[in-house]
Amino acid sequence: MASGGSVASLWTEVNRCGQSGDFTRALKAVNRILHEVKDDVTALHCKIVCLVQNGSFKEALNVMNVNSKVLGSDLVAFEKAYCEYRLNRVESALKTIEGVSEQTDKLKELYGQVLYRLERYEECKAVYKDLIRNSQDEYEEERKTNLSAVVAAMSTWEKAMPDDLGLPETTYELCYNAGCTLIGQGQLTEALNKLQQAEELCRISLAEDSDVTEEDIESELAVIHSQMAYVMQLLGRTDEALQLYNQVIKLKPSDVGLLAVTANNIITINKDQNVFDSKKKVKLTNADGVEYKLASKQLQAIDFNKALLAMYTNQADQCRKLASSLQSQNPGHPRPVLIQVAQLCREKHHPKAIELLQKFSDKHPESASGIKLTMAQLYLTQGHVTKACDILRSIEDFKHKQGMISALVTMYSHEEDIDSAIDIFSQAIQYYQTQQPGSPVHLALVRQAANFKLKYGRKKEAISDLEQLWKQNTNDIHTLAQLISAYSLVDTDKAKSLSKHLPSPDSMSFKVDVEELENSHGASYVRRKPAKALPGDNLPTQQGQGDIKKKRKKKKGKLPKNCDPKATPDPERWMPMRERNYYRGKKKGKKKETVGKGTQGATAGATNDLDASKTASSPPTSPRPGSASGSAPAPSSNAVPPRQQKPTAPGATRKKAPQKKKKGGKGGW
Repeated sequence: MASGGSVASLWTEVNRCGQSGDFTRALKAVNRILHEVKDDVTALHCKIVCLVQNGSFKEALNVMNVNSKVLGSDLVAFEKAYCEYRLNRVESALKTIEGVSEQTDKLKELYGQVLYRLERYEECKAVYKDLIRNSQDEYEEERKTNLSAVVAAMSTWEKAMPDDLGLPETTYELCYNAGCTLIGQGQLTEALNKLQQAEELCRISLAEDSDVTEEDIESELAVIHSQMAYVMQLLGRTDEALQLYNQVIKLKPSDVGLLAVTANNIITINKDQNVFDSKKKVKLTNADGVEYKLASKQLQAIDFNKALLAMYTNQADQCRKLASSLQSQNPGHPRPVLIQVAQLCREKHHPKAIELLQKFSDKHPESASGIKLTMAQLYLTQGHVTKACDILRSIEDFKHKQGMISALVTMYSHEEDIDSAIDIFSQAIQYYQTQQPGSPVHLALVRQAANFKLKYGRKKEAISDLEQLWKQNTNDIHTLAQLISAYSLVDTDKAKSLSKHLPSPDSMSFKVDVEELENSHGASYVRRKPAKALPGDNLPTQQGQGDIKKKRKKKKGKLPKNCDPKATPDPERWMPMRERNYYRGKKKGKKKETVGKGTQGATAGATNDLDASKTASSPPTSPRPGSASGSAPAPSSNAVPPRQQKPTAPGATRKKAPQKKKKGGKGGW
């Protein structure tokens, strides 16, 4: 066993190493002390602190669990909760903190961090407000920064209106969080200005430190630039946003959460284009520890985009697998179902898609509105207009919206179901008559209903609507005229009595320039002014003679050649030859004289004359010496050669159409 002096010297070394920050040597000295004094509480506590400072959280937690009886629960509660928090055991850390009887300031600080990770922002805000109110030390600015981060998260993820906490914007962190709060409120232009202010403050504050390089400044600005790019993307400035996103990616920041969010946003810009780049970027969203750096809605959005990317890259099985996983994690969220439906539609399985939507709508009626709109769209693409109308009418949230009324009336009109369209108008008018009587929407619907009924000849049904409109404005002459026209078919006496309210012709006369109206762009008849007469022109002798247009003389049509104008034309000349009465068909079995057939230049008449075997006697080709003149004569000198002979048929007088030259190819004749 070591002497007391040696243990004291070891404690001196532990104290010296702790003050210098050399916790590795301090840990060795503490282990030597524990080797001598096994259950020394102070030595065990020092060992745990050294392990935490060296990042050995699992080993430190193991020491606390093994020596829990010696240490107790409250002595090392902060260290235990902190180790659990750093090991991403957030629920365990919360239980450890809540189990402590007395809450110290450092425990409250950790408690706020745990609540923030658990996305319990309202409780987290209360913790930080209490810390700022009841503590005064050098960490006050950090607490205000954390409080502003909580307010920004509430504005972004819970869409809560932030309270005016009077937080300053003196540092770039506070200014950045203020910009994020404005993003959650939808004030994008103001948010971009605030983020630019945060960038400027960050450059000024880091430039004061001589040890900070330009690369360090750009790395610190990466999160601000990524958020600025997000705002630009929302504002439609996608090219600038993409440039900033790629700039952040090239820096390769150590924050895996920042890389994942930036890569995901680039994928959303690419959509179904530049798929190869999206496949590279999606790998950054799969880094280790991403799930502990981002909020649940951020992780959800990344998973949705992964499924959509699988669909765009025709990875049907992967898309279905990711969508099913998302649906199991978020059973009431409609987006996983919509992704599955989109994949089924790409595969032309529309009935299955509609069936899947119907099941989800029945199971989750709170999310049925968007699902039913998708069902109606699918029915319309298949041509089932009436089914689409039935689906739309079943959506209670949009039943009396003006856009829905317009869509239903248009579709019923397309199907020529005028009664259903009028029923849509009647239900909508009755609703607004009860909820908002006399409002502009109510009167506009009445006006449209009346015009629709008049358009389709339902004047009797339009009377009540027209009367209601006229009572609202008795000076409306157009409505009064429509009402008189409708009553003329039902009650002529009523029409006559209403006609008394029409203004007199004198009061209805307007100062209208008739010539200007006739010469206007939309006039159907334009009166042409006569051209100015020149001195040499002959003026018309009688009134109106210059307005008469000269008629063109019709030229006689040309007759075909060899046409006898006195002969009666063939009444069947317009019919095809086969359908004429005198057509007897082509004669078969008789040889036609083949004109121009055979070898080049040969004719049928010439072949018989040249065939010596067909003559009565075959004289020698040359006469014998002293032969009589009665022998067959030799061909005379004026005989026409075969190439120059012409056929004697009647059609031989027609010139042969010139043959087109054949286009020669490689190896052709």
